[in-house]
Amino acid sequence: MTAGTGSAPTTAEGLSLRPWQPYDAPAVLGAFAPAEMSRQSGRPVTSPAEALDWIADREKERAAGTGYAWAVVRENLVLGCVAVTAVNHVHDTGWVSYWTVEGARGGGVAAAGVRALARWAFDDLGLHRLELGHRTNNPASCKVAERAGFAVEGLERGKLRYGDVRYDVERHARLATDPVNFG
Repeated sequence: MTAGTGSAPTTAEGLSLRPWQPYDAPAVLGAFAPAEMSRQSGRPVTSPAEALDWIADREKERAAGTGYAWAVVRENLVLGCVAVTAVNHVHDTGWVSYWTVEGARGGGVAAAGVRALARWAFDDLGLHRLELGHRTNNPASCKVAERAGFAVEGLERGKLRYGDVRYDVERHARLATDPVNFG
């Protein structure tokens, strides 16, 4: 199967992962409305046109083979996003990110989505190492990483800057050979 084609990943929790579509623009716009989310998008997503641009960027990454973002859905309702970007086939690595809409937080959606994404990235993309990071003041994101089988590897001091504030980031990684992949 060619990366990015074939059947979409699913989870034991009844969630499906599918590529983002233009009709998802209202869900993307709503997801990026909170200030906490808007600063993580890389650029503003404050209008339907900007939401469509965000989706188009995900399509471009997929077409280039550099990133694969998936809408996490249940009964076609968008609950969040999981992605593997910065895909490097020389070293077989990728960077994982995730978010959920406010109404889906705390329900295991992100962890289930990241587990499915990891299986897909190892099996379909042939990656060996997946990395992710979260601000140290974001314990919910840390729980997602741990529940998805990502081991803590270390602290990156002052890595992120939002406005005038710098944040430390805790790095996690999961390897294709980790025991969590065989359970």
